[in-house]
Amino acid sequence: MKILIASDIHGSAFWCAKLTEAFEREGADRLLLLGDILYHGPRNPLPEGYAPQEVVGLLTPLADKIMCVRGNCDSEVDQMVLPFNCSSDYADLFADGVTLRLSHGHRQTPPMAAGDVYLTGHTHVPQNAVEGGYIHLNPGSVSLPKEGSRHGYILFDGKKFLFKDFEGGVYDERKI
Repeated sequence: MKILIASDIHGSAFWCAKLTEAFEREGADRLLLLGDILYHGPRNPLPEGYAPQEVVGLLTPLADKIMCVRGNCDSEVDQMVLPFNCSSDYADLFADGVTLRLSHGHRQTPPMAAGDVYLTGHTHVPQNAVEGGYIHLNPGSVSLPKEGSRHGYILFDGKKFLFKDFEGGVYDERKI
């Protein structure tokens, strides 16, 4: 199973279109969204192509393939316009023998077991680390990367996690 993992779209139709193009190009089966889908938030600048309603339109055709958790910039009204659940703080997915625990990353880390993979966003900075026996990965931000990082996502193919930019370039990797 191929899973595309992304976070922090922040209402950018420009970058969401790049994300949906990458989803199709990669032949992914699922899209995991780690929060902050529609609103840019008061601490962030408006991202390029800010158009939350267009983001809804871009994600709607993929609704049955999306698993999403709520970010600190997501609200109840976002759930009213998005055709997939975005109201949970945490979610678990078991894929290819691996436990993937999803969170935006702005809340307390849930209990993790050795070998689990904790997927978060929030910081807008990619992360690839082992913490207390579990793997902690962050794809960075689709639309507002920070600290000189790239606009990008993670692709999981059952054996490894590839950190990719929207041109398809791989810039980091975590093998399972």
